Amino acid sequence: MRCPHCQFKNTKVLDSRPVEEGRSIRRRRECESCHFRFTTFERIEEVPLIVVKKEGTREEYSRDKLMRGLIRACEKRPVALEQIENIALEIEKELRNRGTSEVESNEIGEMVMDRLADVDEVAYVRFASVYRQFKDLSVFLDELKDIIRSDKK
Repeated sequence: MRCPHCQFKNTKVLDSRPVEEGRSIRRRRECESCHFRFTTFERIEEVPLIVVKKEGTREEYSRDKLMRGLIRACEKRPVALEQIENIALEIEKELRNRGTSEVESNEIGEMVMDRLADVDEVAYVRFASVYRQFKDLSVFLDELKDIIRSDKK
C-alpha cells in the first residue's frame, strides 16, 4: 500500500477491525518512511449491481449516491450519521440478496422512503418531494395528509 502523503511503498498496519456488519475491514496504517497515518478499507468485490432508471438507461449502483441523497434529506434533522449509514447498508444488503443483477430505481426510492418514514417524517417528506417530483402543492399536501393519517393509527 502506497503512502498517500509521500508515495513510499511500505506501510504497516497499526489496527484492523471489522465494519459494516463484518462485510469489510477498516485498517489503520502508518507509512514506514514519513510516519503519516491513514485509514484504508478492504471489502469483498461483488458483482456489479445495475440500476435501471425511469427513462430506461442503466448505471452501476452507487452507495455514495444513495448516501448523498439520504444525507441531503436528513440535513439539519436529528438523524445520526450512523442511522443514515445503516439505512444505506440495509438497502444494499437487501438488493444484493435478491440474486438479480438489475434493480429498478423506483424500487430503491420506495425502500428509502419506507425507512425514512420510520426515522424522521421531515426527512421522509424532503426525500419524497424530490423522488416523486411533486408537480404542485396539492400533490405535496396529499402526501402530508397520508403521513398524518398513518400517525393517528
